[in-house]
Amino acid sequence: MGTSMAAPLHHSRESDSDNEIHAAARRRRYMIGLGALLGGPANVVMQLSLPAVGRGVVESPVASGRFDMRPGKRGRTTLTYLAVAMIGSEQDRVAYRDAIDSVHRYVRSEPGSALRYNAFDPKLQLWVAACIYRGVADYMELFFGPIDEATADDLYRQGSRFGTTLQVRPELWPVDRAAFAEYWDSMLPQLSLDPEVKRYLLDQVVNLGAFGRGPQFAFAGLNRFFTIGFLPQSFRDDLGVHWSPRRQRTFETVMRVLGCALRVMPERWRLYPFENYVRDMRERQLAGKTLV
Repeated sequence: MGTSMAAPLHHSRESDSDNEIHAAARRRRYMIGLGALLGGPANVVMQLSLPAVGRGVVESPVASGRFDMRPGKRGRTTLTYLAVAMIGSEQDRVAYRDAIDSVHRYVRSEPGSALRYNAFDPKLQLWVAACIYRGVADYMELFFGPIDEATADDLYRQGSRFGTTLQVRPELWPVDRAAFAEYWDSMLPQLSLDPEVKRYLLDQVVNLGAFGRGPQFAFAGLNRFFTIGFLPQSFRDDLGVHWSPRRQRTFETVMRVLGCALRVMPERWRLYPFENYVRDMRERQLAGKTLV
């Protein structure tokens, strides 16, 4: 009897492992390092446009995790989160969620604050995850043109992991793309940028003030071009930045040219630097170092 039961159990474990390998391979199709690097600042603008998220970032007492104080470290943390969410194992996701939780416990409004927020609020995390999914869907279309319905549905299902790697329960993720569109539209009237958050985004994120004068002089113009280009028009309006039809055409042309290059690149180049960050996280974990 013991032998007859062992074989099915072994088969089940092997099947689960195979399924996870196949699922991870499918998720890799949507991970484009260049898209995250060029579109990341715009995604930050979108996330912080929800007032509670914006206040949580500009008031965060966790200096080591603040972009305006440690931009390199914050960039590593964010890219590792994206990589772990999409191509990491379940063990990776649990470990990184716990690490993020250890920081998020300090990000909450003070008693008497005009705006109440808590980084553990799943509704706030749902908005963050929704922005990230929307950013991936946008760069896929900008790079490669319209994607077919089956691919779009698969991307949406995979995108739920941006939330579930945080505190978003699976049932909170809108059931399909139509439901997501309704959710997104329902959130737009709730978005606004107060003067401090707006100044933070323009100075630190859009114009790269966090990196110092040298990098700012060298790259701020390019970063501003891609950041504004990736933003939907309503977010540009709230941020108070100018964007002309001519610039839009230039942006779309540049993105399409980059997409042609991405099509012929080896997968390891297209995925860079995501696999590096997953490997770095695992090495840090084995060495007993902090993950965020």
